Amino acid sequence: MSIHRQKGCSFMKNTIFTGAGVALVTPFAADGSVDYTTFAALIEEQIAAGTDALIIAGTTGESATLTEEEHVEVLRFAVQQTNHRVPVIAGTGSNDTSFCVSLSQEAESLGADALLLVTPYYNKASQKGLYIHYKTIAESVHIPVILYNVPSRTGVNIDVETVAKLAEIPNIVAIKEASGNISYLAKLMARCGDIIDVYSGNDDQIVPMMSLGAKGVISVLSNVAPKETHEMAMAALNGDYSTAAKLQLEYIPLISALFSEVNPIPVKEALNMMGKQVGECRLPLCAMEEKNREVLRAALQEKGLLA
Repeated sequence: MSIHRQKGCSFMKNTIFTGAGVALVTPFAADGSVDYTTFAALIEEQIAAGTDALIIAGTTGESATLTEEEHVEVLRFAVQQTNHRVPVIAGTGSNDTSFCVSLSQEAESLGADALLLVTPYYNKASQKGLYIHYKTIAESVHIPVILYNVPSRTGVNIDVETVAKLAEIPNIVAIKEASGNISYLAKLMARCGDIIDVYSGNDDQIVPMMSLGAKGVISVLSNVAPKETHEMAMAALNGDYSTAAKLQLEYIPLISALFSEVNPIPVKEALNMMGKQVGECRLPLCAMEEKNREVLRAALQEKGLLA
């Protein structure tokens, strides 16, 4: 983690990572339990391929259907397996603030480097409620916090002014922006880009978002193409937008296939096709439709990702 003084801030904030962080899947065995042997292999493959951070037990990691005990054990295992080689960012978001506090404190005690906190879903909190929610969690821990704005899944958007107000809290250091709205992103960067780090939450917008100042991506694509996603982000960070744009456009068909159904259904199917044996998603997420599976297979084949 590099440390920099953000313009307009009287305190030091940490940049948790730059480049490509993987929103890692949680592999399940045939009996539905967490498959820790495969989980260890996935972590090692990601680090070897140059992935800059591991995001554990987020949406892609099926946090919604992990029991509390599983959630804690998955985080514990990832922290121990990674052993400080790259930052481990724990998904501890929920629509219950008190549960978020408890899980976030547990993640901190396990050694997580940062937290990723999805906007509360279903309750559809007001902007005041969002502010109090995030402030309460951030003040209960000492590690950095990443806000996660994904209104298509939660039903609520974090207003730019709410982000600006939250950025005044010392350990709220970044936001994963996954609204897909470039106009919102431009307003966010104009208002908050010098006081909070921004990560793309959409693989099809990595380069456009980084051209406006995002520090990288929290990526689903990285599960199947970690080296290429890292290279795309690093090219953008280095100002080589010709290379970055070329990679972005080359991977659009695969990215589209990975989001042809609700995440993480396609990415787990892709990993299974690649021989990783990560198992099925837990209900209510179910197997892919055959027509979408064939499109996914073709996209993987085109990129040489099938054995």
